[in-house]
Amino acid sequence: MQILFSLPLLVTWGCLLFFGGLSSVAQEITVSPRTVHVFVALCDNDNQGIVPVSKNLGNGQNPKTNLYWGALYGVKTHFKKSKDWVFIQNVETDNPNILERILFKHSKTETYLLADAYDGRTIYDTTVDFLEASAGNAEQKIGYGEKELCFGGGSDLLAYVGHDGLMDFELRLTLEPANVKKRDAIILACVSKTFFEPYLKMAGANPLVWTTGLMSPEAYTLKSALDGWILGETDALVRERAAKGYHTYQKCGMRGARNLLVTGY
Repeated sequence: MQILFSLPLLVTWGCLLFFGGLSSVAQEITVSPRTVHVFVALCDNDNQGIVPVSKNLGNGQNPKTNLYWGALYGVKTHFKKSKDWVFIQNVETDNPNILERILFKHSKTETYLLADAYDGRTIYDTTVDFLEASAGNAEQKIGYGEKELCFGGGSDLLAYVGHDGLMDFELRLTLEPANVKKRDAIILACVSKTFFEPYLKMAGANPLVWTTGLMSPEAYTLKSALDGWILGETDALVRERAAKGYHTYQKCGMRGARNLLVTGY
C-alpha cells in the first residue's frame, strides 16, 4: 500500500526529527566550570612593611579578625555576605602557610572561587605561589560533588590581595608559562603594576586589574571586577567596574579610582 504525505507534513516531521536530535545533543553538552583562585596575604603589623592598623586587624596569624579576611570588607566576610556568591565549605590543605581555605560558587553560573588566607609572616611564599600559579604551575584539584575543579595553575583567573611585599624584598624567581593558556590576573596591592610587571610578563599572564599607587586592597574591588569578568566583559569594562567599586567604598572620586586601577601592560 502506498502512503502519501503532503509537503507541509514532511517538513513538520523533518523539523521534529532535526530538533529532536538537536535536543538530544544539547542535553549531552555540559558547561565547563570556570575557576578563580584568590591568594590573600593576611595583614600583619609585625611582619610586613605597612602602616600599622589596630591589633586585631593587623594580626597576621588570626584570619577571623584580619583586615583582609574576617573583617567587614575582608574576602571571606564580604563574599559570604554577597547574594552573588554561595559559601560551599572550608577546604583542607596540606600547605602550612595557609591558615584557612574556603570554596565559593557563583549563584548564577558555573564559576567557583577558592580563597586562601596565608599567614602574614609568609608573604614571600604567598607572592611566589601566586606568581607560579599565574604561569600555570602548581595546579591543584579539588573535588566538589561529581566535579573536579582545577585551581592553582589550572585556574582561569588568579588574584592576589594584600600588602605589596615586592616593595620590601626581591624575588629570585624565574618563571616560564606552563602552557599556552592565557590566565587573567588581578593584583590588589599598592603600586602593583610597577612591582609585579616583570614577573607577570615572565608568567605570560594577562593583567586584568592592577594598581598605580597606594590603595586599600579590600574585597569590594575584587568582587566588582569579578562581576564583569563572569559576564565576559572586555578588560576595559572589568577595570571600570573595579574603579566604580573602589570609589563607592573609598569615596575617592571616579577620576582617582580610574587613575589608580588600570588594566594591561
